[in-house]
This record gives sequence, C-alpha cells and structure tokens, in this order.
Amino acid sequence: MEPSYRVLARKYRPQMFQDLVGQDALVTLLQNAIRLKRIPHAILLTGVRGVGKTTTARILAKAVNCVGPDGEGTEPALEPCGVCPHCCDIVADKHLDVLEMDAASRTGVEDIRELIDSVKYRPVRSRFKVYIIDEVHMLSRNAFNALLKTLEEPPPSILFIFATTDAHKIPITVRSRCQRVDLPRVSVATLAPFLQGIAQKEGVSLSESASRLLGHASEGSVRDSLSLLDQAIALADETGVSEGLVTQMLGLCDVQPLLTLMGHLFAGEVAQALDAFAGLYAKGMDPLMLLEDMLRLTHLLSRAACREAEVMSEQESAFFETFAPRLSVPMLTRTWQILLKGQSELTLSPHPERAMEMLIIRLGYVSQILDIPPTAEGEHQDGAKKKVLMTS
Repeated sequence: MEPSYRVLARKYRPQMFQDLVGQDALVTLLQNAIRLKRIPHAILLTGVRGVGKTTTARILAKAVNCVGPDGEGTEPALEPCGVCPHCCDIVADKHLDVLEMDAASRTGVEDIRELIDSVKYRPVRSRFKVYIIDEVHMLSRNAFNALLKTLEEPPPSILFIFATTDAHKIPITVRSRCQRVDLPRVSVATLAPFLQGIAQKEGVSLSESASRLLGHASEGSVRDSLSLLDQAIALADETGVSEGLVTQMLGLCDVQPLLTLMGHLFAGEVAQALDAFAGLYAKGMDPLMLLEDMLRLTHLLSRAACREAEVMSEQESAFFETFAPRLSVPMLTRTWQILLKGQSELTLSPHPERAMEMLIIRLGYVSQILDIPPTAEGEHQDGAKKKVLMTS
C-alpha cells in the first residue's frame, strides 16, 4: 500500500531557521541568543495563523539540543543538523525531553500541575528540557496562576516556548515573565516567489500573477498560501496554474470585466456601468463578492496614487496609467467610503442586485465631483480666520 499523500503545508514545513519564510528578524534574534549564550527561559511567540510559531518552536528545540552529525557537539547549534538522534526524535515527536502540549484541549489547572511536577526533574538525555505550549491563551486563569512561580524561578536547563494568536488574552503577569517575539504577516512580495518555487518542485507551472493572487488571498499566512496552492494544483490541467484558474477558484471577478466596470464609473458613464454590472450578474457574479473586488482595486489604486510601491498586474497598471489624471487621492477616498458603506447595505438588503445598482449610480455621479485645490485667496481667508480666532 502506497503512503498517503502529504499536503504541501506539511511536506514543505521548515526544518531549519533558514527555511522560515519572511521571518528574518526572528531568525536573527534567536541565532544571536544562541551564539551569545543568552537563551531566555521562556519565549512567547505571537502572530496570526500560519506564520511559523509552532514550527519555530520545534526548530529552536532542535537547535538547543542538537549534537551535530558526528554526535560530538557540546553547545547549542545555530542551525539544527537534522540527522542527529535528538533532531530525528523531535521531528518524529518522540523525544523524552521535548514535550508539546495543546492548550486548546488541555486548559485546566490539573494539566499544568502535571507539567510543573515534571519540571523539577533534569533532562533525561539532552541539554534542555523544552515545553512547547501551543495556543497558550486558551489556558484557564487558574492554570496561568499555577505557572507563575515556575516561570519566575525555573530550574536550570528548562525552556518554555509559548505560541499564541491572541497575546492580549494572556495575563500580563505571565507575559512579563517571557521574552515576547512578534511574528509579522508575510508580504505578497515574499510569498509569490516562494509559491513559485514550491510549484516548480512539484513540477507544476505557476504564473507570476497567479502566485500574487494566492498571496493576497492568504492574508500573510504561509500555511494558507500553501493550502490554496494545493487546491489550485488539483484544479489545474497540463498548462499549469493560471491567473484565470485562481480567480475562478477564489470566486473573484475576472480582472478585465472589473476594470471595465470601474473605468465606466471613474468616467462618470453610469448607464454603461449598469450594463457592465448586468452582464456580470447574469453570469452568476455575487454582488457582495464584486463589491469586495472593487474595494481591493480601489485600495490598490489609492496606494499607487500616493506613489507608494505596489505590485500590480499588467492590466491593472495599464488601467492606472489610463485613468491617472482622474484618480486623485480625494476622489479615490470618496470611492472607498461609498463602497465601504455599500457593503453593509448589500448585506442587509433583501435584493442585493438592486442595492448594487443604486451603489453604482451613486458612484458614477460622485466621480464627476471635481476636487477643488486650495487657492491663494482661500489660504489667505483661512489665515485671516485663524488670526481672528487667536485675537478673540
């Protein structure tokens, strides 16, 4: 019987510090702590889902206990070798001195008391006894209180590594006893080439625009991006994963019809914009999903209008260049506010398509409002008003 398939998120889970995606500051901090022999007794890793908290904890557990390929190492390693008995046992989850606990399923004080009772014993066969507590914010208040004294004065060779997505739910008395490290979201600019590299290893063609879409949809989570790539590969044909396939998979509007609709709105062509929406709606496009795509494009154009570097597709870049004279920041800000208000209107309306049509009409006519720049006379009048206020 052939082994079961391993999803990409598990297959390509980092096993060394250098494999962590988008966490360069974290890697530098931990390796410097190892190099300078300043490893804290308790570390709190916090960040959104899928950025590498538990993975980092396991790599650190291997690094502090690694003895090297020859088994002669006497100090923690900057990079775990991955082949020594300690590294292999930690990967296989059978190391006696590395205990991983899921606080979401073991929230009570009795579970923590069992852990505390084992803390007083020295490591059986390694340098450090490592306790990894995942989703630590799920522990009860009594469980946290039971941990305080141990965190305050831990025995030698003990390392606590806490991982959480909600650090604010952890009592300040616990947080103050840990060295907190925040793992940031991974940017699309980092995720896109990473996903293309994974697709290449899997023998699948992944276009650059498709990888950016997957990166945007994952919201900075490496695990989510790999899960989406897994799904896209399952849907792909012999040509590989294209932008159109990812767009269809995510339920997004095709770029060109969206740009056509927004182009009519920015030009004040209300009738044509309504016709464009009618065509999309007839093809089964959900008005709320369309509105989310319009919000995404407005945000993208606003950043470009501020001359801030932003990754755009060729079609979006051509659209921006075409409408650049009209796309002022005040105009885009008004568009954003109307779309944001329309989101709640569509959610509450019994007829979302009618609410969307009214939103399009509103946007079409608001786009014709001219931005009035401040004049010298206006500035003089403002200065006079300020002067009156100061003297009154």
